[in-house]
Parts: sequence; C-alpha cells; structure tokens
Amino acid sequence: QVRLEDTGGRPVQAGGSLRLTCAASAGTLSTLSMAWFRQAPGKEREFVAAIRASGGNTYYSEAVKGRFSISRDRAKSEVYLQMNSLQAEDTAVYYCAAGRAILSTIRTMSAYGYWGQGTQVTVSS
Repeated sequence: QVRLEDTGGRPVQAGGSLRLTCAASAGTLSTLSMAWFRQAPGKEREFVAAIRASGGNTYYSEAVKGRFSISRDRAKSEVYLQMNSLQAEDTAVYYCAAGRAILSTIRTMSAYGYWGQGTQVTVSS
C-alpha cells in the first residue's frame, strides 16, 4: 500500500519562498512517478510539477515554470516542491500524488492512483 503525506504549507507573503515535502512509503519513488497538483477555491485541481520514476526527468506547468522546482531524495523516500517568487495566484491546497504516469499522461490526474491529504499554501499580497 502506497502512503503519501504532504506537509510544509503555511501562510507566506508574496515574493517569498516555501518548500513542500511529500513523505512516501518505502520503495514508492523507485517505481512510481511523483507529482504535485493544486486546487484553488472554486477551481479544478491542476497539475503543477512531476518527476518520473525512471530517469528523473521533470515537468512543470507554464504557470510555475522558472519559479518552482520538484526534486526527490530516494534514500529518504521524499519528494519536494521548492516554490520561489510566490504570488497570490499560487494560493491553493497542494497535493502530492504517485502513479504509473508515462510521458503522455504525466500531467494528467487520472495517471496517479495515490494521493496525499493536501497541504494549504496561502500567499498574501
């Protein structure tokens, strides 16, 4: 059973930085691609960033490219989302996800079968 626990969300001022952490059950990062999605109030959940299990290639949405960075530590079984230059539009609940996503589905929610409980990020201007 894959378990994910995402933490690190908190209130932050616009222009600031924050790092989210997703702690996964052992072995998850070796076999499953990992991703971050977010859901703002009144909006659908959207893709933010992903890292593939094999090769570690990373992918980003246009909204966060150049500001956010996804990385992983297989030894700790953790995935991180470093968020810089935060904007009010980044306010959302951020979810860690794991699944057998392939290149064509890496940005698709349905490619991920396991989800964290979500962590709230609030950016004030």
